[in-house]
Amino acid sequence: MSIFHYFFGNDKQRAKFVFNFIAPLYGKIDQAIQNDYAKICNQLNTAIPLKGNSVLDIGTGTGGWLASIGKYTQGELVGVDFSTKMIHQAEKNHPSIKFIHSDAENLDSFADNSYDIVTASFVLHGMKAPERAIVVKEMKRIARKYVMIQDFHKHTAPVIQFLEFMERSDYKNFKKNFVAEMDTNFEKTKLVESASGNAVYVGLL
Repeated sequence: MSIFHYFFGNDKQRAKFVFNFIAPLYGKIDQAIQNDYAKICNQLNTAIPLKGNSVLDIGTGTGGWLASIGKYTQGELVGVDFSTKMIHQAEKNHPSIKFIHSDAENLDSFADNSYDIVTASFVLHGMKAPERAIVVKEMKRIARKYVMIQDFHKHTAPVIQFLEFMERSDYKNFKKNFVAEMDTNFEKTKLVESASGNAVYVGLL
């Protein structure tokens, strides 16, 4: 992906360019991010039982979210991402975890009910509502127990707002509408909020 795709490509091409471009930076700050992930995973483990569950992480990035969950689940861990550079960073940071180059909107290679937990961290806000619906439906198909979406909820720091502007994400509409979007897909949902203003939206199956 070249800078041409950022200015003249579609949403997916633009996102690929952005994430391939920032992958080295994400790799360097992965350890710092893990501290925040550890806190929210501790809250999650109180809300729902994580131990023993297998986990598929959609849009895994450099693998920090998946690695944090894995400390509690001690089950099979698999991460997928459409950015080859993110996958390379993830493999460097977390060599014990399996990572696959794959698109969140094309998960046909994963069978129905094949993982206990299917999760995504700061992925769905980057998509418009129709694309989000496709991904959530696929995650629900693959999951046996829980679909867990960690993403924006309340306050968003100015620097993050700038990055979302560069990505041209849908984060503002996501924050307004995603609880209702989850309610249309799951009979029961839980919201696990963090002190940072983000949350994990949990759909129970």
